[in-house]
Amino acid sequence: MSTTNAKAISEGEEEASRMRNETLEESGHSGAVKRRQVILVAYLIAALDLTFLFMQFGIMPYLAKSLGLDSVGFGYLQTTFGVLQLVGGYVFGRFADQFGARAALILSCASGSVFFLLMSISVNIPLLFLSRLPTVFMHGMPGAQKVITDMTTPSQRADALGKLGLCFGIGIIAGSALGGVLSSKFGIYVPTYVGLVGSLINTLTAMVWIPLQTKPKSDHQVTEHSNLFSITEILRLMKFPGVMEVFIVKVFAGLPIGLFMIMFSIISMDFFGLEAVESGYLMSYFGVLQMVVQGLVVGKLANHCTEMTLLRLSVFVFAGVGLGMALMRTVWHYCIIAVPLVFAFSMLATITDSILTKAVPSSDTGAMLGICASVQPLTRTVGPTIGGILYKQFGVSSFGYLQLIVNTGLFVYLLKSKIPLKEMKSQ
Repeated sequence: MSTTNAKAISEGEEEASRMRNETLEESGHSGAVKRRQVILVAYLIAALDLTFLFMQFGIMPYLAKSLGLDSVGFGYLQTTFGVLQLVGGYVFGRFADQFGARAALILSCASGSVFFLLMSISVNIPLLFLSRLPTVFMHGMPGAQKVITDMTTPSQRADALGKLGLCFGIGIIAGSALGGVLSSKFGIYVPTYVGLVGSLINTLTAMVWIPLQTKPKSDHQVTEHSNLFSITEILRLMKFPGVMEVFIVKVFAGLPIGLFMIMFSIISMDFFGLEAVESGYLMSYFGVLQMVVQGLVVGKLANHCTEMTLLRLSVFVFAGVGLGMALMRTVWHYCIIAVPLVFAFSMLATITDSILTKAVPSSDTGAMLGICASVQPLTRTVGPTIGGILYKQFGVSSFGYLQLIVNTGLFVYLLKSKIPLKEMKSQ
């Protein structure tokens, strides 16, 4: 009888163990599905946020001109936007680390709502400048990056971050088209009304769909540093192995092409002889390339190559793009050059973001993403002055030669340096 009881107990324990394992598997599967849903929502919010942003980029010159703002004043307006984004990028990242990705994304979307509200009532120049203030916290892309960083393992990160480029492409194409159509058919302020309503919807979506805690519980830490802006904290992050080296490559590899893109509206008119509509088509072409590269190329390469290999590849391609830009003479040349240009630009942005977020503690990934997001505003702030001097004194080819020289130097540096990286290859 005792043997029978022991056997029954053993069988009962085995059955209980099997049921526990099945429950854990179901829980794990459910958790994976939930994470995928949250990531998809982050993609959606980012795509809509960028669409509204490019809508206002399209109408801003016309709105400023209608209010009597001259080219110098418009330059000041753009510089104000660049400075606010530059300062706000790191502050936003620190906010995300301290209060969570959900709170940060809600802050960004709510700031967008205030921005479009102020734009919609900008009937004079002071109000137009005032509408720039909320942009200090408008960082939809870094907010989505923070959600994705928290919801993915390090080996999945490069692929998941790379797919955000699809959102960028959608934003360029849809935003540019919608801004032009709505403003021409219904009035210059209509895109701001659409942006206001859309940003409010994004805010509610983030509240409902993004979980309060996006990091795994074992990985959830509250940073000890309460200051939202601290030079000491930036320097602390830069001291982690490999961070300073990779960040320098990120800044300088893309700087020459950043200067070129800032001057592109003038170059397209003076050098290529394009009309406004043709420039719009060229921007749409860029958007399509961005979507193809980010959606189909970056993720696959990240699964098969080490991140250092991809970093070297992007810098090498950038050097080749520089040579092509130095020799180009027509817009068709530029359309051909745009293919490797978009590839190098997308690869560099994705891989460096992935490397840098892995190199710092999980409690500092938001701050690191904020610092990365400040690179483009920095270029927009100093770019008009430097780009204007290069274009006026040396012509379009100067951007290409600068690109070639800088990236050749960086490529040699990457070949010789031994930068310590984590999760070198996606599994």
